[in-house]
Amino acid sequence: MNIIRVLIERLSPLPMPPRAIAPLAETSPLIRAGASAASKARFWDRIAVKYAADPIADMAGYEITLQRVQGLLSADQAVLEIGCGTGTTALRLAPFTRRLLATDVSAGMIGIARQKLVTEPVPQLSFAVADADTLVASQAKYDVVLAFNLLHLVTDLDRALELAAQTLRPGGLLISKTACISEMNRLIPWLAIPVMRAMGKAPHVLCFDAAELQSAIARQGMDIVSVERHGTRGKDFRVFIVARKPV
Repeated sequence: MNIIRVLIERLSPLPMPPRAIAPLAETSPLIRAGASAASKARFWDRIAVKYAADPIADMAGYEITLQRVQGLLSADQAVLEIGCGTGTTALRLAPFTRRLLATDVSAGMIGIARQKLVTEPVPQLSFAVADADTLVASQAKYDVVLAFNLLHLVTDLDRALELAAQTLRPGGLLISKTACISEMNRLIPWLAIPVMRAMGKAPHVLCFDAAELQSAIARQGMDIVSVERHGTRGKDFRVFIVARKPV
């Protein structure tokens, strides 16, 4: 099993032909912002092309998640995705919204996402470089915030959730799917991750289980609507959570 992929996969994109992926044109502007954002941006910029070419590990589970999210979206909603990677999920979901802004800390990832958007235009969709650990948009601006395979990769879970909640309008939804590292083999958080980070082959990773993630979401005053698992290949370490901001 590719442990690195298990740790960092964020609903990864469908493979693209190598000729369709342009070289990275720029380094993320967040490199100049702060140490945490800079470290994240460098890591994801470095692996963006490989990440875009990797296949989705559990395509059936991915489709279940997409169908579930589509059922929660509507054509009158403004939607924000944080940690969108190379944009495959945003491209699939944007047609079900009024508009969708998809963001990622990596300019390399966003560059590939924009290239996909040129090839497959979706009028509702736009991409921007932004860090989930900072305020991405104005307060109470969005009806839905999406965070797929991201929350275990932020610097400060409570802060990232606080900012996501601030971005939501009253009654808005936070829809997330997150790898719960603490539910994996104990050697992964205590041995594999530190070794891989020391080698530069893994990003900063937060270790928590589904119950701890639910508690963190609840601390922001949000109501948990649903907790699900969509995996189709053995035990699923990624929990799908829908939470609502009170009216």
